[in-house]
Amino acid sequence: MTPATIVDVARAAGVSKTTASDALRGHGRVSDATREAVLRAASELGYAINRSARSLRTATTGAIGLYIPQVVFRSEHYLSFVYGVVDVAAGFDYDVTVIVAGEEARPNYAPHVDGLVMIDPAEGDAMVERLLAMGLPVVSSERFPSGQQPTGVVWSDHGAYTRVLLDHLAERGAHRPALLASATVSDWSIGIQESYLAWCRDHGVEPAVAVATFGTDASQAQAEAAAILEREPDVDALIGASDGFAAAAAPVVTAAGRVIGEDLLLASCVDNSALRAMHPSVTAIDTKGGEAGAECARLLFRLLSGETERGASIELPLELHVRESTQGRSQG
Repeated sequence: MTPATIVDVARAAGVSKTTASDALRGHGRVSDATREAVLRAASELGYAINRSARSLRTATTGAIGLYIPQVVFRSEHYLSFVYGVVDVAAGFDYDVTVIVAGEEARPNYAPHVDGLVMIDPAEGDAMVERLLAMGLPVVSSERFPSGQQPTGVVWSDHGAYTRVLLDHLAERGAHRPALLASATVSDWSIGIQESYLAWCRDHGVEPAVAVATFGTDASQAQAEAAAILEREPDVDALIGASDGFAAAAAPVVTAAGRVIGEDLLLASCVDNSALRAMHPSVTAIDTKGGEAGAECARLLFRLLSGETERGASIELPLELHVRESTQGRSQG
């Protein structure tokens, strides 16, 4: 008699293969009723997870790699992402080998891991190309901006949420929002800038864009914010694209004689605890760093076990948190 498979269990329980797998391993968002149905089906069919066979299929090393940019420890989003990956890996009894971006790719570097998770891969990153060439399963948070694509991707529609933010600013009285954009070329940064420019075209607004390098000293973002306010005095809203840009710009706005939340609305495309604690608190898009990291890790393990096909794509919804900095005069 042919042994039962995870597909048989899923069919008997009336759930998807992924849900059945999560229920059997105790992972994912599975209700108690669904978990019981899956376990009952597995018992009736005589199904058992064959760990040794799975290890042979995937050449298990007991570790996955996590490739991160050097600026990770300056970003709450990235730190949350790392914790999300580590937490899920621990549930699978796996270690996480952290691979940090360097100035140059190490040509002979080959981490001893089963697969890789990458955070926001940027265009022109030689180490990304080196790691892809290893032929291991790769899951990335956000799509690659060009060239070869990963085995699986967890992505968010940052462009759509940027438009939601811009519409909110317009509703609160802003007529000419400016964007303090990131110099990094990635799926995330491209989505934000393209959405901003398209919104400006649709609303007959002259774009006002300045660019700063993410992860550098706050003084660069402050200098760019000051320059745009001086150059474009009719700007009445400022969006900081990268984590930290809006917080860096706040004192510059005040020094220019503007009142945040009244004649200058301030917002960020990446939320963090500092923005929530500021006075006034700053409106921001919650990029769900921890959830993104956890989802990337779960997808990688499903790819390694053969439960998910190559090319898998999962969209992670985001959320706009409206706070005092975009209150507007009409709301005062």
